[in-house]
Amino acid sequence: MIKANEVMLIDSNGEKQGMVTLIDALEAANKASLDLVQVSSSDSEPIVCKLLDYGKHLFDKKKNNASSKVKTKRNTTKEIKFRPSTDVGDYNIKLKKIKSFILDGDKTKISVRFRGREILNSNMGLELLHKLKDELSEIAQVDQEPSLEGRQLLMVLSPLKRNKNLKK
Repeated sequence: MIKANEVMLIDSNGEKQGMVTLIDALEAANKASLDLVQVSSSDSEPIVCKLLDYGKHLFDKKKNNASSKVKTKRNTTKEIKFRPSTDVGDYNIKLKKIKSFILDGDKTKISVRFRGREILNSNMGLELLHKLKDELSEIAQVDQEPSLEGRQLLMVLSPLKRNKNLKK
């Protein structure tokens, strides 16, 4: 029969020391400069206690939890703005920037803004977006086809799945 003040003691190596009184278990913990930690629920028979460095135990547990978390890159959307009359030099610079966004794994929103009567020639903006789509077809896929929203044309590109590990 188990006495009320007796506990099953496990030493720091994980070996059972047997049934001891609570006072003897506390003395063993002080002697070993360790903590006496109850590892079983309080309503179990017998109560199981272990000698361990509780601070180190918490540190190791926190370290294991942090290393087990998978680091994920959040999905970001970058935006590049064009005008229907964007010249070749500016076009090439913006195209290079779009490529770098896509190769970094970011979605890219491309907008062509119209001012004043430029909206009457919205086909120029469509041609610009189709030209971009053709030039980027090897590294990007179209998430949103070109659509006119107010005074701007929008198209969204995202990287192809197979190009995740490619570098610039």
